[in-house]
Amino acid sequence: MALASEKQLEHLGETQGCANHDHDLVHELSRRLDNLWRYDQYIENADWRESLGNFWRQQKEQELENVRQLKQLLAEEIRNGCF
Repeated sequence: MALASEKQLEHLGETQGCANHDHDLVHELSRRLDNLWRYDQYIENADWRESLGNFWRQQKEQELENVRQLKQLLAEEIRNGCF
């Protein structure tokens, strides 16, 4: 007899709206957009320390590039009919 916790998960993942690698891209884009959303506040919070502000600005620029790349990859997946 299956435990209740096992029964709750036994059908998880049977129906997929897209391939795993496409879901990974969407999930990662969402995660990075959440990060990006916070950086302006981090920069403002660090306005009293130039080195901290510079760090957060650098992180923001890197994250903007990551988001750009993820959007490009998703667009390619959609064009290729893989999504």
